[in-house]
Parts: sequence; structure tokens; C-alpha cells
Amino acid sequence: MRHILLLEDDPGTANEIALELATGGYAVTHCTTIDDAFRAAQDDAVDLLIVDRQLPDGEGLDLIARLRAAGRRTPALVLSALGSLDDRVRGLRAGGDDYLPKPFALVELVARVEALLRRPNESRDTRLIVGPLDLDLLGGSATRSGRALDLLPRELKLLDYLVRRPERIVTRSMLLRDVWGYTFEPNSNVVDVHMGRLRRKVDAEGEPQLIRNVRGQGYVFDAGA
Repeated sequence: MRHILLLEDDPGTANEIALELATGGYAVTHCTTIDDAFRAAQDDAVDLLIVDRQLPDGEGLDLIARLRAAGRRTPALVLSALGSLDDRVRGLRAGGDDYLPKPFALVELVARVEALLRRPNESRDTRLIVGPLDLDLLGGSATRSGRALDLLPRELKLLDYLVRRPERIVTRSMLLRDVWGYTFEPNSNVVDVHMGRLRRKVDAEGEPQLIRNVRGQGYVFDAGA
């Protein structure tokens, strides 16, 4: 049984969501404050977060940011009556994986939960050592053969994503969806620009190439380089 943590202060809304999820076979833990939810989210059995934004004790996005800073990568669905484009973008940039404006149909909420839970499960380790790379996700740093890599937060997240998928082609669509949180493909070269900077930092002149560009397809992390 998949375990969902629900942070929602409105009793009626919380009861409706919890009942719908329970009917679908999910276990639900309901919290009404950010601090209670933060403590509950430390349980490794929690598979998904559903987080309301406007709470009596603060902004629900702060919970997600605190969890990400603590190395918790549990998928998060953000709920909010704030449904403008700017609000949705802010929710995704804060670490949310999907954003559902209120009011919403329960059937759509369940569909989004199912979609998030279908994503490949990843290790929640905050320290990754693969070949010459050493990533400290909690500390926000990375080295290659002892050489410090001056990575921006987005670049570290990109490298983390690649390292967890060695020898696999990672497409631009995958990166936009899972690293940027976009549910659409913007008409820009944002992925290529960021990946270009990352490759220049990771693969210094004379070093074996760890990140390869596969023309027309995406990128591959070569763990054996």
C-alpha cells in the first residue's frame, strides 16, 4: 500500500481527499501544520506529499523547501487557490513536482497522484560516489577526482539526475519534466544551455568525458569513463 502525507488545514477538503485516496487503496497521514508535516515526512515509508500552500502557520512551499534542503526527495503535489502562471512556476521552483489549482475535481487529483507515483523510484541517498565523481547533495557540493566543481543548484540537480541513470540516454523532455518540473516543452534551448555549462565544469580539458551528447536524442552519463 502506498503511503501519502496530506498537509491541508481545511477539515472538509482534507476529509474529501483522504476518503477518495483511501477508496483508491492509499494509506493517508493527515497533518494541519508545517512542523507536524515536516516531522511526519521523515518517515521513509512516505511515498508522496500533497501540500496546500496557504496554511495558518505559513506557506506550504516552505515545507517542500525544508525537505529538499534536508535531502528528502519525496514527490510533492502542490494544491492552491493561487492558480496564476507565476504561482505555478513558483511552486515548481520551490521543489514541487506538480501543481493543482483549486477548485479541482477529485478524479484529477487521483490521476496526478498516480502519475507522480509511476515515476521511477530513486535512491534518497544524499551522498553519491560514482567513478571520479563525489556528490554531496545535502551540502550542495561536488568534486571530480578531488577537484571542486563550482556548480549552481540547477547544475547539481542535473548531474544528480544523470548519475542515477548511468549509460542511459536522458532526453531533453525527461530533463524538462523531472528537473525543471515542466508539463510542457517551452520553445527554448534552456536544457542545452545548462547542460553545456555543466559539461564544461565536469569534463575539464584532458579528462575522460563523463557526459556525452547523443545528437538528436539527449545525453548519457558514462560511469566507466
